[in-house]
Formats: sequence, structure tokens, C-alpha cells
Amino acid sequence: MTLFLNIVLVITSVLLILLVLLHRAKGGGLSSLFGGGVQSSLSGSTVVEKNLDRVTYFVGAMWLIAIVGVGLEIKFK
Repeated sequence: MTLFLNIVLVITSVLLILLVLLHRAKGGGLSSLFGGGVQSSLSGSTVVEKNLDRVTYFVGAMWLIAIVGVGLEIKFK
């Protein structure tokens, strides 16, 4: 169980970093590097932004559950 929680923790950590970097910021951020012209056509689409937010919230929740699971595993070992 500990190995599974550690793997989930590493995967969700990397995904969370990438998803946060993909969000549009005031200065453009890293999201402007991926796709250039494609990003400018998608920037007005609220559906893409909402879906990115939903995926980020879901991965963040999974990350939080993995953190709590690892903590409980350490405490009750």
C-alpha cells in the first residue's frame, strides 16, 4: 500500500506542476510556448479553461488524498 501511495504521489505531483504551468497567466506563462497561434485561438474559449480548471482540481484532490494516506500510513505503521 505504501508503494502504491508513493507512486500516486509522484505522478500527481508532476501532473499538478504541469497543469498549473499550463494555466494562462497575465504574462502568458509557459502556456504561450505550447502551440503559439493555436493558443491564441483557444484563449477566448472558456470551455478549454474550465476543463483545465476541472482537471487541475481533480489532480489536486488526488494529490491531497495521497498525502493524507502517506501520513496515516506513517503514523499507524
